[in-house]
Order: sequence, then structure tokens, then C-alpha cells
Amino acid sequence: MKAKHLFTATALLTAAVFGAGAPVWSADFYAGKTIRVSVGFAAGGGYDTYARAVARHIGKHIPGNPSFVVDNMDGAGSLIAANYTYSKAPRDGTFIGVWNSAFVLYQALGDRAVRLDGRKLNWIGAPIKGSPACNIMGHTGLKSLDEVVKSGRALNMGSTRSGSTYNDLPLILNQTIGTKFKVINGFKGTSVITVAMRSKEVDGGCWGWESARVTARAMLDAPGDQKLIPILVHSKWEDKELKGVPLTRDYIKAKAGEDGVKLYNTWINQYEFQRPWVMPPDVPTDRVEILRKAFKATFEDPEFLAEAKKTKLELVYVGADEINGLVKEILEISPKAKAGLQFLVSKAKK
Repeated sequence: MKAKHLFTATALLTAAVFGAGAPVWSADFYAGKTIRVSVGFAAGGGYDTYARAVARHIGKHIPGNPSFVVDNMDGAGSLIAANYTYSKAPRDGTFIGVWNSAFVLYQALGDRAVRLDGRKLNWIGAPIKGSPACNIMGHTGLKSLDEVVKSGRALNMGSTRSGSTYNDLPLILNQTIGTKFKVINGFKGTSVITVAMRSKEVDGGCWGWESARVTARAMLDAPGDQKLIPILVHSKWEDKELKGVPLTRDYIKAKAGEDGVKLYNTWINQYEFQRPWVMPPDVPTDRVEILRKAFKATFEDPEFLAEAKKTKLELVYVGADEINGLVKEILEISPKAKAGLQFLVSKAKK
């Protein structure tokens, strides 16, 4: 066979396997490579737990079976990792960032610390849709959100920075239902915040229930002052700890009416793609598509699903097309909604 015909046959075979538009080198690029997954929060928290679980299985679904290395680029509530992903990370398909999707909303709100454009990033997928919850410690002596509101106490809530659930949800509750939460920023992640809760440095915190039910299990089961008490959650769960705990949207509607609900709805959209896997701009399209297909295949992998079930890791696959639609919707925020949420970013603009 002549060289020209051999090349054509190889190209056709590759196109059949990886899609008609895929260049010939797609099949071999990842052979012998290591893909770095950089998590924007400290080890031991929800972001880290989900990223490492996926990384343990996704390699077998990529041609060439590359290895995966997970590290923690924690700081500024994962903003350091987000900005790095956008502007400095390798663009050859060997880097994936995992960070807070809220920075797309903060881009829309004009936060100058957020140096990225969500429309230009290559979204691979997300492992879960978030269900933010607020929790307080037993040492507060309070047992419900009603008691928190009626007490009028300025409870200290641990946080990383603006743009995180830890920061934003308490401030939204202050704005809508009249709580007096005091947000204490500067912690590196959930694992550090929970240590501060146990040492009574802070009184509580707000983060995803899908994470808390796993990573804070010992605190949920603890007695007395060391017990973590859920007081509010976004969506309905069957977990015994949430029996009688109000849903956020319902509680805000009862206290603040439709205007409060609209404010909350604008903010909550980001939680439809939590803990996303993101590649920088300008990565070759064929490599992006390979990672997207592998991410989806991982969520159909019996070994991965068995591990998630064993560790009680809640999974909801969110694909790139859905994420791109959500990003577009968030960035097309109305002027009224943008004005209503400016209190979240006012400090960042000074």
C-alpha cells in the first residue's frame, strides 16, 4: 500500500473511533501522559473528595490511558485556581481545574478579582448539582433557624472569601430573612472551617449538603457542643438529619416574599454545575472532546458507581452542553438582578 493510501486509511479509522472531525493524533496524544487535576480547595473537603474519586477512574476511558495526579491549589476560596486555569495553565490538554462555579456569577457581577471569561473556558463536566445548606454548632445552644432568627444573635460563620457558599448564603439570608450572621473570611476550605467550628472559633458555616453529609459525618453524629446541626437546606433529602429542616426558597418566600425569592433564584443558578472540571481556553478541540466523553463514561462505570455508593458520594452527571447553557444564562443577568446582588461584591471592588 502506498504511503498516501496508508495515511488515508489510518485517518478514516481514527475518524470512525473518535468522530469525523477528530484529527489523526487524537488516539495517541494521551499515551504516556500525566493529566494534572488542580483542586482550588484544601485536601479533605468536598471538592477534593469528588475530584479524587473521578480521577481514580477516568483514565481508563481515555485513549492511551494517561495517569492522573490531583493537587490542591487552595487559596481565596479557589479563586487562585480559577484565575490560574484561565490565564496560566497549560493549554495542551494536560491540565484540569476544579473550582467554584460561583466565579461565573461574580464575572457577571463585575468582580474585578475574577479574571476569567466563562464563555471561553472549556467545560468538561460536573459531578453533582449543589444543594447548599447552613449549619450551626451545638455549642451555640440554638437548634433551628427559627431560633437563630428570634435570638437576634450575630453568629460567626466560617468562610473562605466572597464568591463561596460560606460567604454568600449567610449574607443573602441577612438581606432577606433578617438573620445577623457575621461572615469570617480567610479560611482555606471546609476541612479548616470544620476544625474552627469544633474549637468554637466560629459558630457555623454554609456549604453543600452533598459534601457535608459525607465529609462532616462525625460531626453530624457527635453529641452536645460538638454536634453539627443543619438549619436550612436548598433541596429535599431523605437524610434523617434534615427531618423538619426548612427548604431555603420556602423560608425566604415566607419571610421576604417574591422579591426575596427572585434574589435567591438568581444566585442559586450556579449550583446546577457544582465542582466542575474545567480546561483552559485554546485547548485543541479534539482533546477537549476526548475528556468530555471520558468524563461521561466515568459516570457509567460500574466500578466508579460502586465506590461512590460505598462512600455515600451523591452523583449527578452534568454534561458540557448543559454547563455552557447555564454559563450563558448567568452571564446574561438582567440589570435589576445584577443591582440586587451587588452587596455580595462591594468589598471586592474597593
